[in-house]
Amino acid sequence: MPTLQIEKSRGEDGQEQIEIVEESPTTPWGADASLSVVGRPIPRLEGAEKVTGRARYSYDIRLPAQLYARVLRSPHAHARIVRIDTSRAEALPGVRAVLSVDNAPPIQWYEDSALFDHTLRFVGDEVAAVAAESEEIADDALRLIAVEYEVLPFVVGLDAAQRPDAPKLREQGNESSKEEYSRGDVAAGFGAADVVVAHTCTTQTALHNALEPHGCTATWEGDGLTLWSSTQSVFTVREQVAGAVGLQASRVRVIKQHMGGGFGAKQIAWKHDVIASLLSRAAGRPVQLMLDRVAENLAAGNRNATVQRIRIGARRDGTLTAIEAEIHLETGAYQTGGEAADVQGMYQSLYRCPNVGTVQTGWYTNLGPTVAFRGPGYVEAAFALEQAMDELARRLGLDPVALRLKNYAPTDQSKEQPYTMPDALRACYERATAAFGWDSYQRPPATGTTRRGVGMAAHNWMGGSGKPPGYAWVKLNADGSADVVTGTQDIGTGTRTGLAQIAAEELGLPIERITLLLGDTATGPYSPASSGSATQATIGPAIQSAAIEVRRQLLEVAATILEVAADDLAVRDGQIYIRGVAEAATTVAEVAGEIAPHMLLGQGARGANPGDKAIRAFGAQCAEIEVDTATGELTVLRVVSADDCGRIINP
Repeated sequence: MPTLQIEKSRGEDGQEQIEIVEESPTTPWGADASLSVVGRPIPRLEGAEKVTGRARYSYDIRLPAQLYARVLRSPHAHARIVRIDTSRAEALPGVRAVLSVDNAPPIQWYEDSALFDHTLRFVGDEVAAVAAESEEIADDALRLIAVEYEVLPFVVGLDAAQRPDAPKLREQGNESSKEEYSRGDVAAGFGAADVVVAHTCTTQTALHNALEPHGCTATWEGDGLTLWSSTQSVFTVREQVAGAVGLQASRVRVIKQHMGGGFGAKQIAWKHDVIASLLSRAAGRPVQLMLDRVAENLAAGNRNATVQRIRIGARRDGTLTAIEAEIHLETGAYQTGGEAADVQGMYQSLYRCPNVGTVQTGWYTNLGPTVAFRGPGYVEAAFALEQAMDELARRLGLDPVALRLKNYAPTDQSKEQPYTMPDALRACYERATAAFGWDSYQRPPATGTTRRGVGMAAHNWMGGSGKPPGYAWVKLNADGSADVVTGTQDIGTGTRTGLAQIAAEELGLPIERITLLLGDTATGPYSPASSGSATQATIGPAIQSAAIEVRRQLLEVAATILEVAADDLAVRDGQIYIRGVAEAATTVAEVAGEIAPHMLLGQGARGANPGDKAIRAFGAQCAEIEVDTATGELTVLRVVSADDCGRIINP
């Protein structure tokens, strides 16, 4: 069972804070562990449901008397609502509820705005919403809403936002945030450099476009609310929606069984979750609000555009003396509260360098809100930083891999802590270059306008470490099967299967005897958002701990029945063995049935990450491309990637 420690301390601001540390008994599996379920190829547990169409996604929810919602969106990049008339929409047969700035609760949203606001700051901003008997009636109702807009000056693009005469999107101006970091003496570092490389990289806005758009179905039942939401975090949606509609979190239930992708954009509650909830309360019926593809591209988040100005200094032998990065990123009209893009983090940590200075500035523009998108910030930084390293290698006449190894960082210099895997990136370099044949590569001679070349790049990422707390329960049934219960969500990445494998391994049961229950805040214990590749690392140890507790109880019961010591017993494939004896002495089902209706229960919690070490994920990639210099056409011939899990991808 987990142990709980509560400690009081005072933060740097002098305020008292409480720190809670939970630990559960786990036995980490070493690389040489003999495992029978984990690491084996196993069909997805939900595979049959998906390929037969039985898997229910948010769009598939159909409740009795369900209504369908549509949202009227701003046609202007920046405008103020002077007047809105929804009377004709309300009078349309089949319309059951209408919300706008005139009658919606004043729910604060996106920093300084409201759920429905008089000021609209991007094309697609929410103006009004209707719930009707059918999608077609809802569409018709939107066309009956009359809105008078005062069109305001707008700003699109980082350059435009920074101009002195740019329209101000906030009273204080267009700068939305600023973060600065420095270590050492950057000016002295450049003074000591034999070579300095400077360049500017830009990355564009990118849209998530998962196969399943954002959306939900909401229904009020008495004084409680249930949401079937396409989300990467059922508990985050519960907390944020509860706060918005004025309910206790315990009165909001969020369910998510299957999801068609999210890529980071579905970690938070969005306006549609609250709008559907308010429409359901107003109409007294369930309401489904799924975004169409236009709304998905306008109002459901995007990856920040960036401009990165970089300088790198080095001695002739390749030793880095200074790194400087001036980073500008486009915030869009609003900061969502979703995971912010940390572009500067990689500059501070990927390479060993004593003198580093970074400035990251966010800028408001009249575009939809930005939100996490597949390694937010680190993708953009890798694109720019690795180009600068390649240019430096050319200037110094060094092999790009040799330059990177020369400046290898076994510690996180921004935290002044060693990595938990200090040689992980070095191993990625070795595996990727070996599989690619980097050292023996011979560039073929140019033919006509065709040129061929190779390149390599590395990355690190703050994900993959687990995000405690996270909890799980395991219960052994009378028939020898086990139920594993957790509040996490499967966002399509195989979470069900991976977590069930952990439970089966520790319980000594075939995976067919494991039932994994997840995706429901009402029935499962707390789990954080599925983001940053953290779900397995967070909930896996919690399940392992709970399964270890159940196995301990099981073997103690079996030991009493068999009149042997519990330490002399082992369990595998549903059979309980006396060590040293080939034939099974009994089965899990027989022992569980013997004590029924009593049950064996286990609870597990994910312990804290180490406080004295830094956790990062790493990878390296080699590529060969061909370019037609006459047409600019680029062909990727082959790519080889290596990650810190020991995998070689696309050899």
